[in-house]
Amino acid sequence: MQVPSFPTSHSLPYAVRIALVAVGIYAIVSMLSLAQGILLPVIYAVITAILISPIVDRMEHKGLNRAFSTLLVMLVVTLLAVGIIALLAWQLSLFSDQWPELRLRSRELWDEVIGWSARNLNISKRKMNTWLEATTNNLMQDNRALIGTTITSVGESLATLFLTPVYVFMMVLYKEHVITFIRRLSGQNNSIQVSGMMDETRIVVRSYLVGLFIEFLILAVLNVGGLLLLGIPYAILLGIIGALLNIIPYVGGLIGVLLFMAIALVTGTPLDMLYVFTLYIILQFIDNNFIVPKIVGSKVKLNPLASLLSVILGAALWGLPGMFLSIPLLAIVKVVLDRIPDLAHWGFLLGDPVPSKHPSETLSK
Repeated sequence: MQVPSFPTSHSLPYAVRIALVAVGIYAIVSMLSLAQGILLPVIYAVITAILISPIVDRMEHKGLNRAFSTLLVMLVVTLLAVGIIALLAWQLSLFSDQWPELRLRSRELWDEVIGWSARNLNISKRKMNTWLEATTNNLMQDNRALIGTTITSVGESLATLFLTPVYVFMMVLYKEHVITFIRRLSGQNNSIQVSGMMDETRIVVRSYLVGLFIEFLILAVLNVGGLLLLGIPYAILLGIIGALLNIIPYVGGLIGVLLFMAIALVTGTPLDMLYVFTLYIILQFIDNNFIVPKIVGSKVKLNPLASLLSVILGAALWGLPGMFLSIPLLAIVKVVLDRIPDLAHWGFLLGDPVPSKHPSETLSK
């Protein structure tokens, strides 16, 4: 009896192969979206485990128990995170106390805009007020419709908050066991290549995130100092939020400057808004020409188009967490693609078009 032969991918028509790829991409994206609540804690845990595992290894080499070392490092990281959150909560409480006055000032500014438009642009005050009321009502209706979604998101965030430390502890504790499993799964012929891929992935993620954290600290200090010198209220809150938003490539910086300018306008004068915009331009110049090239830019060699698309896709897939995770995950994907000969051209597409050394040579410095 003759065994039937199945067509290979190369024997299929080109249109069929394209359709299969499109269906595969759609299935993967759908699964990633549906499994968001499961995947996000795991991804956070993997990244955190990569960051703290060298510290745990050093403590273990000095004679401390691995489980105790892991718990101690996680406790320190948790205290730092709680401290930052407490600082932001304190600043937000001060901001909320002044919210009625800010709303009143916003209304006064809107009335001034309406008066100027009526005098110079011949726009009816009644039409502008009607548009504002309609927009406000639509936003209120959308907010009511999003209450259920918000409750669900809060529940998922709490689940992530509690599950991530458990995953981190297990991953750091059984790191060698997991690495041995991956090497055995890849087989003897591919063990060296897989080991090199894992080592390079750890270097990329660790170097990039450490550099990103240093950039955040420097930019937060510069933001807060600059806003304090200009006399802008809530300088600490705005400075930290602006530094956090700056982590999101391209989009975050734009949101940050708009936030700075809006607060400056509501709490001060249009001249204050101009001062804040000038401060932002100066800080962005320092960040883009000194901080990023020295600290972050050499860690991940991705071209701007790929980075921007990954941020947009991450936001569409997982919202704000997807925007923050997009660049580290894209860097990991590039490392994997570069190591697979049949897919190396895709890694080249994601990479920086400027000629440079091999990523492993750059990262080893």
